[in-house]
Amino acid sequence: MATRLVQINMKAQDDAALGRFWAEALGWGVDSEGPGVTNLEPPGFAYPDPAAVCIDVIARPEVKTVKNRVHIDLATTSPDHQAELVARLKDLGATLADVGQGDVPWVVMADPEGNEFCVLEPRSVYRDTGPIAAVVVDCADPRALALFWDGAMDWTLHEAADDRASLRSARGVGPYLELVRTPDSKSVWNRVHLDVAPYPGEDLAAEAARLRALGATDPGIDQSEIPWTILADPEGNEFCLLTPR
Repeated sequence: MATRLVQINMKAQDDAALGRFWAEALGWGVDSEGPGVTNLEPPGFAYPDPAAVCIDVIARPEVKTVKNRVHIDLATTSPDHQAELVARLKDLGATLADVGQGDVPWVVMADPEGNEFCVLEPRSVYRDTGPIAAVVVDCADPRALALFWDGAMDWTLHEAADDRASLRSARGVGPYLELVRTPDSKSVWNRVHLDVAPYPGEDLAAEAARLRALGATDPGIDQSEIPWTILADPEGNEFCLLTPR
């Protein structure tokens, strides 16, 4: 048994407006499976496919209060492309953000609801990822958290160090999952989190039990009316285990 990262779940006060921003930013299409839900995926995409990690924007009334522990890094192909992308994102409603990054070659921005993301300088490692270079998770111990996700998913572990770890689909396509050491501790429910899914034919309850044995925990909320399972990684970051399809 194994899971794979299939999408990012992003909370928003206005899911439709934020969905339009990210669709324009990524060049993706917009759909909706119901009120308060905006689904984003590349044109012609057949879900789920490791060539992309999709985005679900979900309406929630709570206001963002702290820096997100999960964010997106966008890929660029040249310094000109990076500058052009930053300018285009500003036109769409993004703003520059200061999270204490100092003098770095990438540009830290925030979307119209304040969710941080980075526009990276050109890096050869991301030349074939698509518009999203990486999904980045802040953590205290990247090496230990990488061991959890390496066991949880069938993705390939590319790096595991004290300050940073990374995984990518075993097919060598799509964005990376990167775990980055940060001094901040988790204090609130994550407004952006990972959604993983087992493969078709696998048992959801059995997969949830396997993830708990690897170190996942239950966040202690009522899940009686949802068909998926909410868990937390060993550092308390919530994630959803979706029904197989």
